[in-house]
Amino acid sequence: MTSLLPVALLAVPLLGALLLLVAPTALRPWLRVYGLVVSGVALVLAVVMVATFDYGQAARPQFAVDREWISGLGLHFHLAVDGISLPLIALTALLTFLCFVYLSWGDARGPGQLLRARAGGARPRAMVFTLLVLEVGMIGTFLALDLLLFFVFFEIVLIPMYFLIAIWGGKGRRGASIKFILYTLLGSVVMLLGLLLVWARTGTLDIVALGQAHGAGMPRAVQILAFVAIGVGLAVKTPMWPLHTWLPDAHTEAPTVGSVLLAGVLLKMGTYGFARIAIPVLPEGAVAVAPWLGAFAVVGIVYGALACLAQRDLKRMIAYSSVGHMGFVLLGFATLTTVGVNGALFANVAHGLITGLLFFLAGAIKERYGTADMRVLGGGMLATLPHLGSVLTFAAIASLGVPGLAGFWGEMLSLFGAFQPGDGLPRGLFLTFMVIGGLGAVLTAAYFLVMLSRVTHGLPERAVPAAVARSGALGSRPPGPSDGGIGRRGLRDIQGYEWAAWVPLIVLILLFGLWPKLLLSLTTPAVQTLLGALS
Repeated sequence: MTSLLPVALLAVPLLGALLLLVAPTALRPWLRVYGLVVSGVALVLAVVMVATFDYGQAARPQFAVDREWISGLGLHFHLAVDGISLPLIALTALLTFLCFVYLSWGDARGPGQLLRARAGGARPRAMVFTLLVLEVGMIGTFLALDLLLFFVFFEIVLIPMYFLIAIWGGKGRRGASIKFILYTLLGSVVMLLGLLLVWARTGTLDIVALGQAHGAGMPRAVQILAFVAIGVGLAVKTPMWPLHTWLPDAHTEAPTVGSVLLAGVLLKMGTYGFARIAIPVLPEGAVAVAPWLGAFAVVGIVYGALACLAQRDLKRMIAYSSVGHMGFVLLGFATLTTVGVNGALFANVAHGLITGLLFFLAGAIKERYGTADMRVLGGGMLATLPHLGSVLTFAAIASLGVPGLAGFWGEMLSLFGAFQPGDGLPRGLFLTFMVIGGLGAVLTAAYFLVMLSRVTHGLPERAVPAAVARSGALGSRPPGPSDGGIGRRGLRDIQGYEWAAWVPLIVLILLFGLWPKLLLSLTTPAVQTLLGALS
């Protein structure tokens, strides 16, 4: 049954962005809440989609829109949702809305504010426009069921994310933004060649038809070549070791909301492509390349953990942690089993929630202290800023995979899938991957505990006063009675708008950790369908 809900999900942020171009003067007084309202409407539409989705038919594309786009090339404007894409669409709408919540309140001295007046100007209209265009590309990627349409949305996100880093980033923003765009564009070129190869051999770009054909009409050698080409483009965006080197710089220099959306959504676009296109459309290619994919995944897990242990900058450490966590996602896909792929999809959503919260926290800490250098922060945050220190501890524990929180299930299921990989895959090799991945999980716990010992524990008197002075958090004046909520070291603990942006993530991390069936019952039928040719 045709539905306009997917079209509305794209139209709302797109029209909101265009209206900023058409009537900038009229909207200027409302910029503080404009993005909040537009992204809020998109979130309501996503909630309606979640509420009306037929969970008994989770493997079937729902809310479908299929209109001829370019007749001469056989291209269709084909949108729909199933059990794989629905959680990611909801995650995208939620994180975008929470980013606007974070940006829309607080005064000019408050942490993380880019929409309020500041020296030199924050270019708020451009910021709102950029985030809304970014939301169009992110949601469109998860809705698209035409290969070329998928590629178009996949590429749309690159330009707004480039400007987020280049305009609102840190001191090294120029180099980081250029590195980001070069890596991702080159990866996309390779991916486009793979998509065109599939089109040339099958004569269709319809993802549903290609998935149902399970590689029919494409010889094994062609499937391997196409899988490698498409996989390279997706791996850059994921990012997979050794194609990850753009990520730490991009995260370190990006503004808080840029880091949240980059880690929470953009990385998921790469892994989503494996589940939506590479594995179901090219099953023989998937079987041939899976051992290599698993090998790169476990190297990334261990490398990411070791790199985190060597970091001094909090944002850079969280960025490297994403390399390791996405390694578990790729390992789950490499197993080509229902358990492993379910684990990968669960880890996708869990990582988006947890790492989004971590980057919110890292941004708040950097704004308060003037630095994200853990050695300069000096510890004692639980004594100086008890609420901020407690939420940081919670997010770190969730990320290291403690049972009862969302980070546990994806990693555990990915490792369990490696214990008994799919048919045609060498079990001994995947058992080795499982052991190495388990070692990586131990190292993950190690670097997060080291981070907490450096930042939240210890005596605050050691370095906090110097950090406060360096940050200029209070300007040249001492704290006075008018500074309501300022702690004993002159720093504000978590403010109301920060609680509003972070509490939904905390609740969902707990909910999915305690009740994983909420996601697994949704993804399992769709996973069984996409693995149909491999069973």
